[in-house]
Amino acid sequence: MAHDASEAGAGGTPPTGGRGRKADGGGARPPRVPEGLWIICPGCREMIYRKEVERNQRVCPKCSHHFRIGALDRVRLLVDEGSFIPHDERLAPEDPLRFKDTRRYADRARDAGRKSGRTEAVLSGEGAIGGRPLQICAFEFDFMGGSMGSVAGERIARAAERACERRTPLVIVSCSGGARMQEGLFSLMQMAKTAAALARLGKARLPYLSILADPTTGGVSASFAMLGDVIIAEPRALIGFAGPRVIEQTIGGKLPEGFQRSEFLLAHGLVDLVVERARLRDTVSRLLEFFAS
Repeated sequence: MAHDASEAGAGGTPPTGGRGRKADGGGARPPRVPEGLWIICPGCREMIYRKEVERNQRVCPKCSHHFRIGALDRVRLLVDEGSFIPHDERLAPEDPLRFKDTRRYADRARDAGRKSGRTEAVLSGEGAIGGRPLQICAFEFDFMGGSMGSVAGERIARAAERACERRTPLVIVSCSGGARMQEGLFSLMQMAKTAAALARLGKARLPYLSILADPTTGGVSASFAMLGDVIIAEPRALIGFAGPRVIEQTIGGKLPEGFQRSEFLLAHGLVDLVVERARLRDTVSRLLEFFAS
């Protein structure tokens, strides 16, 4: 379910600012640090200079915690400079169920668009990596938690169809809380639709690389995200269907250390590679070269 909307700009929301360390002597109140100048790393809890994190591709220079990045930033990180052309930007979600909980779905979607600068949770288009053309999709977590509604699924399916038509690889970067509950069955149908589109890509013997960022959960992890010819995860990304707390409450027991994190899944054969963001582009480029040969 979709309608036309004007094109949107870059996604991503800057992290919150922190405060400076306590000044010496007398219990004096520390000077206020300008908002956004410093950020607190959720990995090591250290205060870090924002520009240092930005220079490091939004990875903590002290503990290598990978901060979330917007969909457009993700695409720019991977593709050759100036090569990206977005597709299907005018497809935007409607409200087929006239859904309302504490707020109307239409209002939530509109606010998500303002927050993220996107019209949907998936940015799709074409570009090149190392001069090799490809189709690429990236999730925008700031749009309703990167949830997959009917338009997000449609954009992914169309990207797979374009890859078949143009004989190019497909790369999808997932960062999602799963299916979008406000669209009910329309959202769940996207799991089958995207899987079917990828099956056609496989029959055409064209590569699909799936990149899993933090988090990749729910209906996204239960469909296209885990169907890649090669599945790559960023370090310490949360990957799974239900969250760890839900599973523990269901089984009435404690989960293993690091359960549902990238490294745990790599050790148990559920992902193929765990790759730091700084090496991600080169890794994808080498994989595409391998498949091309």
